[in-house]
Amino acid sequence: MKSKPVNEEKRFIFHRNFVLVLVMGVVLFGLSVYCWLKPEDKFSESERRVLKSFPKLTAETIINGKFMKEFEDYSVDQFPFREEFRTLKAYASYGLLGKKDNNGIYMTEGHLSKIEYPMQISMLDNAAIRMEEIYNLYLRDENSKCYFSIVPDKNFYLAKENGYPAMDYDNLFSYMKEKVDFAKYIDITGLLDLQDYYKTDTHWRQEEIVDVAQFLQKEMVGVSSDTKYEVKEVPVPFYGVYCGQSALSVEPDKLYYLESEALRDCIVTSYDTGKPLPTNIYNMEKVLGHDAYEMFLSGTSALQVIENPKVENQKELIVFRDSFGSSLVPLLVDGYSKITVIDIRYVQSKMLGNLVDFHGQDTLFIYSTIILNNSMSLR
Repeated sequence: MKSKPVNEEKRFIFHRNFVLVLVMGVVLFGLSVYCWLKPEDKFSESERRVLKSFPKLTAETIINGKFMKEFEDYSVDQFPFREEFRTLKAYASYGLLGKKDNNGIYMTEGHLSKIEYPMQISMLDNAAIRMEEIYNLYLRDENSKCYFSIVPDKNFYLAKENGYPAMDYDNLFSYMKEKVDFAKYIDITGLLDLQDYYKTDTHWRQEEIVDVAQFLQKEMVGVSSDTKYEVKEVPVPFYGVYCGQSALSVEPDKLYYLESEALRDCIVTSYDTGKPLPTNIYNMEKVLGHDAYEMFLSGTSALQVIENPKVENQKELIVFRDSFGSSLVPLLVDGYSKITVIDIRYVQSKMLGNLVDFHGQDTLFIYSTIILNNSMSLR
C-alpha cells in the first residue's frame, strides 16, 4: 500500500534530473554553436590587449601539440559573454568568497590597485645595470650632471596599511640609491600621497604633481619654477587600466591636464620613425583611444625632443623615463631650453649614440617602482 508514494517520488526525482540535464545540455550546446558562429573578437577594451585568433591547423601543429595549446588560449579569449563572466567571477570572489583581491587586483579606500610583491633584487639589479651602462657609454666622459629619482606606486600608500602584501619600499629606495651611485638621488616621496594618483589607474595626476616638478627643477637647475597653470578637464570619463583588469563596475576618474603660455609655445618633435615628426605636448586624439592617459606626450614613445623658445639659458636636459614621466616632463620645460625624452623600453640603449647628441646635458633617470621591480622591458 505504501509503494505508490515511493514510485511517485522516484518519478519526480527522475523528471527533475532529466530536466536539469536537458537544460544544461541545451545551454552548453547553444554556447558551443554560438562560439563557433560568432565573429572573433579582435581586441579586449577592458584588458587593453589583442585577443587570440583561431590557431593554424596543420598536421605539424597537431603532432607537436602547438595547435591544442593555442586553441586552449583561443577558446578562453573567444568564450561567449566573456566580459560578463569575468565580472560575475570578480563579484563572486569579493562578495561570496570573501577574497581580498581578484587576480591580484584589490579595492580599498576608493582606489583600485594591483599587488606588487615581492621585491625582486634581480630586477632591481637589471635596472641599475641598464642605467649604469647608459652613464658609461654617453655621460661619464661628457661630465653630465646626473640625477636619479623613484616614483612610488600606489601600494606604497595603500597595501601594508590595509593588510595586503607590500614590498619593503625603504629597502628598495636604499638599494637603488646605492646601486645608482653615479647620480644624485632626489627623494620625492614626501611630496606625494594617495590623492595624487588616479583611483582607477596606476599613474599620478598631472594637476597634483606641480610641487614634484618644482622640487626636481630646483634640485637640478637651482631655481624653482613659479609658473601658474590653467587646469583643463578632458570632456570624457577616464577608465584607468585597473577598471578592465578588476572586471568591476566602478566610477571613472576625471582626467585633467595643465596649460601655460610656455607649454603652448613649445615645439615637440618625435623621432619614433627615425625621421623628425612634429607632435604636441598633449595629443588629444589619444583621449578617445584605448588609454586616455596616453594623451600626455603621446604615450609610448621612444624618443622625443621638446624645445622651449621662451628659455634663454640654453640649458638642456635628458630624461630617461617610463610612463609616469609622460605627464611630468611637460612641467619641467620652464627650466630648460631643450629636453630630450627617452624611453629605453622602446629603443636599445646601445643605439642611442646614433640618435642623440650627448654633450654634457643634465640627465635625469626617473622610474616607477613598478618598472624597477619588473625591469626586463628596459633595453
